[in-house]
Amino acid sequence: MRSRTLTLTAAVGAALLAGATLPANASGLTAGSGRGAAAPASAQEGSVSAAALLAKVTSCSQISNGKYKTDDETSATVPVCGKNGAVFWKADMDVDCDGQRTSKCSESTDPWYQDDTAFHQSDGKPLRADTLPYVVVPSSSSIWNYGSAGIKGGGVVAVIYQNKVEYAVVGDTGPTKIIGEASYATAKAVGIDPDPENGGTDSGVTYILFKNSKASPIESHSAAVTLGDQLAQTFIRNN
Repeated sequence: MRSRTLTLTAAVGAALLAGATLPANASGLTAGSGRGAAAPASAQEGSVSAAALLAKVTSCSQISNGKYKTDDETSATVPVCGKNGAVFWKADMDVDCDGQRTSKCSESTDPWYQDDTAFHQSDGKPLRADTLPYVVVPSSSSIWNYGSAGIKGGGVVAVIYQNKVEYAVVGDTGPTKIIGEASYATAKAVGIDPDPENGGTDSGVTYILFKNSKASPIESHSAAVTLGDQLAQTFIRNN
């Protein structure tokens, strides 16, 4: 992840329209969908609804030593909050295309592209942003140390946007003062424009990170969904 400034007004409107027209039974990622198109998105992964998860994160017990910005030009308004078995934040979503170079994620599609991610696949290669749903966490700093909170590479994350639940993994780290970024595949799955340069959304995304969890292997989305569903059920029971 890299620090950047995004102009999202037009993109947000397009993304909201795309999300509004998605069929309720749409599922998975459709290969070959054009950038900026109304990409099919899963209404829900697993058995726990977005409403049930959101009902457990209506109030914040702040565990960070300060708050984060969502972009370079914004003020710091986003705390990291603690719950039993998880941490969460509510922010925007910038699109991370870092990792393996593909037709959708490269220097030609993303001015901020980097060919590596903080955490790697089981074969040692960087993650692939256009096919793997992953989330970016702020690099450890005096504001918050994700490792000390039980969050690690491959940890499972429930990403919630407009009543959609997508399970992702912790896949990359970002600037120490900015929060709210996820991979191309994550954005596409929840109906957000995944264009790394002009896509994303400026609000409305909830990230619930389950402590001491790890999908194995990190590149297996099905492993993240299976484990995520179990952890979400436990989260509901314990909060």
